Amino acid sequence: MGNGKSAGKIVFDVHLLQVMALFEKVTHAKLKDCIETEDAFVFVVLPNELGRAIGPKARNVQTLVRLLKKRVRLVEFSDDCISFIKNLLYPVLVKNIVIEDDIVTIAAPDSLSRGVLIGRNACHLRANEAIVQRYFPVTEMRVS
Repeated sequence: MGNGKSAGKIVFDVHLLQVMALFEKVTHAKLKDCIETEDAFVFVVLPNELGRAIGPKARNVQTLVRLLKKRVRLVEFSDDCISFIKNLLYPVLVKNIVIEDDIVTIAAPDSLSRGVLIGRNACHLRANEAIVQRYFPVTEMRVS
């Protein structure tokens, strides 16, 4: 179950629409997008909605994890590609992000951060790349 793309638009299946409705009911935050992975849901909230989505003492996140029986990841959307990528990668800090010819190059401050950003078999990097590509014309993400 997932999302497909049709003529540049994001298409949601019934399951994801139900999950999105549950998210908005629990958090009262405005949601832009929802992506389901094998082990988690990634919720992209509108700017300035992240605090409301998390809730006091992260109570909303805990409720969603319990109801959805999957990990929950919250990301604040930004119209600026670099700001959105920083939000997406948080809490991993990056030294620099450069976009050149639709290729994003992320400079990691140390080898531990680099490993977390890339993941085993580049799974984290490719998953984040797919999320960024939903909103911005990026062809590839690299970590240096």
